[in-house]
Amino acid sequence: MARLKKPNLDSVTTINVDGSHFSPQPADVKGRFTSMRRWFGLILLVVYVALPWIQIKGYPALFFDLAHRRFHLFGLTFLAQDLWLAFFVIAGLGLGLFYVTSMFGRLWCGWACPYTVFLEHVYRRIERWIEGDAAARRKLEQAPWTGDKVVKRVVKHSLFILVALIIANVFLSYFVSLSSLYEYVKRPPLENAKAFGVVMFLTLALYFCFSWFREQFCIIICPYGRIQSALTDDNTMVIGYDTRRGEPRGRGEDSGYGDCVNCQRCVQVCPTGIDIRNGLQMECIGCAACVDACDAIMKRLDRPKGLVRYDSLVGLNGGRTRYLRPRVIVYTVALVLGFLAMIYLLSGLHSVFADVNRMKGQPYYVTEAGVRNQYQIRLMTKLNEPTTFRIQVVDAPDGLVLSGFDEEIILEAQSEGVRPFLAMIPTDKYAGQFELKLLIKAMPGNDELTKSVKFLGPSAYVIRESTVEKVAK
Repeated sequence: MARLKKPNLDSVTTINVDGSHFSPQPADVKGRFTSMRRWFGLILLVVYVALPWIQIKGYPALFFDLAHRRFHLFGLTFLAQDLWLAFFVIAGLGLGLFYVTSMFGRLWCGWACPYTVFLEHVYRRIERWIEGDAAARRKLEQAPWTGDKVVKRVVKHSLFILVALIIANVFLSYFVSLSSLYEYVKRPPLENAKAFGVVMFLTLALYFCFSWFREQFCIIICPYGRIQSALTDDNTMVIGYDTRRGEPRGRGEDSGYGDCVNCQRCVQVCPTGIDIRNGLQMECIGCAACVDACDAIMKRLDRPKGLVRYDSLVGLNGGRTRYLRPRVIVYTVALVLGFLAMIYLLSGLHSVFADVNRMKGQPYYVTEAGVRNQYQIRLMTKLNEPTTFRIQVVDAPDGLVLSGFDEEIILEAQSEGVRPFLAMIPTDKYAGQFELKLLIKAMPGNDELTKSVKFLGPSAYVIRESTVEKVAK
């Protein structure tokens, strides 16, 4: 039975004594932080839906083309061989999250986490539109199954499933492109069983999470809330209750009491069902709903705002917050160094790829004409247009002859090819093993790559002795 439940510090509010799930029905709230958070959430939703539509250099702005092992990121194309760069992306995101948490607590959770954005700005909006405010939803929860309740529940859950299906399809478009997704939709599901299975799984998972599991995902599954104590300190900006000003609690017209009138408004609007007056808790996602709720009450009572506010524990106790702290300095230095390293590595990234390998068989061949090595070169282009390759030898020893690159090599857009070639040097010019350097030029793009491979052969002494012996005979 859905009802108001008094939060405590001994157990999680959203779990009943018997272990069943207690689903809080947070009341709606208005205020500056709520407005900013909704606008920010709307922007994130638009970005999520729009990225597959935005074309940059012929590709979606964000496209993980797993079928061709290519990843397009805002005009940059990465091959599977470039995945090592993901280390800097993942490390940067991790350090960035640590940095934000050390400065502002769980600001990410309440404002930018995709789960929170979908739950608060899509699913709860639908629920409030159909079933009404918190009081109406609690009343409907306790009401018997009448025709009105059945209709509301069917409409709500139908929209929940529809939204989950849309989210899942948009997610799939990041991996197969919108054009391919459209073709999948037009054909029978079993023709693209894998894609259909992914969409169905995501749809069911999203529906389960956003229709029933809800805040339990943040409390039970997500590890971020559990590690925030290791990332924050007493100078971190969090949402807190000013006990010095609010206690002791009393009615608004009574004297001798603090500013808190114990109206429970901060509890009613909390999406995880906690009482912020009990102090910072693992369940708090930093959404600032309690801040706007309390400010509205203070304004009505003609008292200063900020009884519940963004502040550090030091600030809430009357001290001065220190923003520049050792952990902040360490995170800042690490982020700057990582960013500079990534920029340096990206500056050396090419739109083409080349790899030279020795062909199977003997490492080298010795004939009357000289010493011969056999290789193959694999070329790949990331460009969305035909690419022409020109290959030549750099710093070649006298007499070296390269066969197989007499003509330009042309590859179609986003394709790869393998070309065998021979390298031979006359016996009288051979002085031992050496590095064979190839300069690979690609047009358009004016990309240049240098690849080196070992030219193998017997020692020069063996060659000379063999030649002398043949002459003597």
